[in-house]
Amino acid sequence: MDKKPKKQRIAGGVDTHSGTHHAAVVLLNGRRLADAEFPATTAGYADLLTWMHSFGRLHAIGVEGTGSYGAGLARHLRGHGVRVVEVNRPDRRQRRAKGKSDPLDAYAAAEAVLAGRATAVPKAGDGIVESIRALHLVRASAVKARTACTNEMKALVITAPAQLREHLRVRTAAGLVQACSRLQPPQDLADLADPAAGVAAALRRLATRYQALTTEIADADKQLAVLVKQARPDLLTVRGVGVETAAQVLSTCGDNPDRLYSEAAFASLCGVSPVPASSGKTTRHRLSRGGDRQTNRALYMIVITRLGHDSRTRAYVARRTAEGLSKKEIIRCLKRYVARELYKILTHPRAKIKDLSVAA
Repeated sequence: MDKKPKKQRIAGGVDTHSGTHHAAVVLLNGRRLADAEFPATTAGYADLLTWMHSFGRLHAIGVEGTGSYGAGLARHLRGHGVRVVEVNRPDRRQRRAKGKSDPLDAYAAAEAVLAGRATAVPKAGDGIVESIRALHLVRASAVKARTACTNEMKALVITAPAQLREHLRVRTAAGLVQACSRLQPPQDLADLADPAAGVAAALRRLATRYQALTTEIADADKQLAVLVKQARPDLLTVRGVGVETAAQVLSTCGDNPDRLYSEAAFASLCGVSPVPASSGKTTRHRLSRGGDRQTNRALYMIVITRLGHDSRTRAYVARRTAEGLSKKEIIRCLKRYVARELYKILTHPRAKIKDLSVAA
């Protein structure tokens, strides 16, 4: 009896949108087979996967926007044991040369997987870290809104009528909020035509908003503290790492930190990989402008905390300053050491990790 021929091996690519996803299938030799559009729903994800399986054995699927429009599809595919690769959209030069359409972008995603141009494993987004990321995102926006609220109050005080300005402008931010919250603007709308009354009403509203945002931030901090301690309590034992910085680092790594295949990859993700900036007889490195800038900021805050409270860090700074390094270069080195320390903890949660903060 003749054996049935084995199914051909294929790769898939998906161009994601808010309402629909366009999928394409190519053979491993690069030949394009077919493309189709599916709704961005649970049923649509299932139909997309069934459709791809009908062409052969799946090698991998390249998905654009795994952190946005493609997040739901990526979770569905991983749940069915499919290897998912994060794909960047084609660059402008390629689009100018070959054109732009959903089928072309889907084929380009599949071909990027085949060519090895796309290798990044997307964040899982199906565990406790996803909850931490969502809460941390809301907290960050509340902090930003509260800062804007403070700036608006100070700006209004500067241009307020003299009596009101002299009463408020010398206060600290916290004192300004308290003073503005005690203002009693007239309730009659006709009386608000007076500039002093109108400004007082605006300042009271801003003070109320500031207090509400402060309460929101405090509540988010409590929730994040519980989740971070549940997810990675060992992260909070690192010098200079608090709940907020730990939440940021975890959000960047995702629920599957094993996707970070090396310490150098994690450093690059954090934007702390040394970038050569040498010329002639000058040999030096500069700060990286790439990577996740919020995680880079978190590493910077850890370093600043250690500069003020860690004797070994201060000794390291003194030694490197004597060697001729500038403060910026020293901070760059320290951020790199912090990234090394955090990587070892994130990828080996049960190992006993030696403190590498400034040992090098």
